[in-house]
Amino acid sequence: MLKKILISVLLIIIVFVVLVYISLSSTNKEFSTCEILDFAQLEEIDFKEHDSVLVAASTLYKGNPLKHLMQGEQYRKAWETPVKVPIVFLDTLMGGVEILEEGGGQQTHSLKIKIKNGQVYTLRSVTKNPEPLIPEFAKKLGLENIVVDGISAQHPYAALAVAELAKKTGLLSTHPQLLFVPKQQTLDSLNHKFGNRIFLLEHEDKGNAQWTKIKGATEIMDTEDLQELKLEKGRQIQIDENLVVRARLFDLLIGDWDRHTKQWGWVLKTEQDQTLAVPLPCDRDNAFFNIEGVLPSIISQKSITPDLQNFEKEIDYMPGLVMDFDVYFLKTIDANIFEEEAKYLQQQLTEANIKEAFQVWPKAIYDLNAPEIMEKLMARKNRLIEDALKFKQEIDKKEFLNEPLKGSKDLELSSNLLKCFECQ
Repeated sequence: MLKKILISVLLIIIVFVVLVYISLSSTNKEFSTCEILDFAQLEEIDFKEHDSVLVAASTLYKGNPLKHLMQGEQYRKAWETPVKVPIVFLDTLMGGVEILEEGGGQQTHSLKIKIKNGQVYTLRSVTKNPEPLIPEFAKKLGLENIVVDGISAQHPYAALAVAELAKKTGLLSTHPQLLFVPKQQTLDSLNHKFGNRIFLLEHEDKGNAQWTKIKGATEIMDTEDLQELKLEKGRQIQIDENLVVRARLFDLLIGDWDRHTKQWGWVLKTEQDQTLAVPLPCDRDNAFFNIEGVLPSIISQKSITPDLQNFEKEIDYMPGLVMDFDVYFLKTIDANIFEEEAKYLQQQLTEANIKEAFQVWPKAIYDLNAPEIMEKLMARKNRLIEDALKFKQEIDKKEFLNEPLKGSKDLELSSNLLKCFECQ
């Protein structure tokens, strides 16, 4: 009997492994940018004759039923659904722009640009290149598509809706706009990397603060610079505690679990004889994160990646959402402020306001994803006071930091994948 059981278990394991490899091999390994629809010869198109283009963010994540089972449905349809996007040329955009530098993190390609009045913007690619995050062991085992396919859990247009929701709650955003940048002379040698792609045009999260329209605002700086400034003798820097708490509770609402230090800017404004720092949340790639399927479910276990959480009607594991950022900025703030800001968000994010915010999405995307996301958002909003107090309790359990906030967790997924396969 024991021998039969062992044989059965072995067969199940073999079948599982085969299914994994089949599902992984169905992903296109080319990290393509976007697909232009209704055009046969992309290089022959004169985009100056058009004001918009019908484009899909990426067809990289198309999958069959087996792939959906093993790696999840995620937001595959949103990525491959064509949407109408305005075409822009950098020599005429806002009167003409100057390319300052190339940037971006591990996955996102970006260009920092400056317009004639001196304001700086960033063009952030909607499509991602997860290749830098793939650990060598995954490449050797042919499992790199776990990382590649994981991008399908991100909603390509989340940032647009989040900015509208933020506006209704008095929180700052970088005001993203969806644009298509064709290959053009201004890009020169950067055409191969940035031409014929869709981008989010956003205000820069460091430097000039005029665009925020905050009275008395002088500059925007990152968290590292803010910490250094706070240490300067004789400089009184006061963090806007209510807005920091509101911003983090807003993150809980929209399921944005990845809020590391580098994803925050700070707008400094002078108020009497004191400098007040107002939080500027940036980078909304992981809002409404939708992780499903057999393999992602393994990777997102609490014991492996506690902060990697699916956007559901209820928060799955509150301790996993507490970051060093929260210990540094929120630990000394009274719990009453958490409750106060939770009530404020509940009042401002009415059902009508939430629905209005999602109207910024192209209709095809709205019809595809907005109803389900809004339903979950309403459920999370109704629980927000309870969740806010739980969040504060988890923060209070943490020890004070003994070193400044620093770095990014961009490479954390790779190490968690390694732990995942080691523990199986």
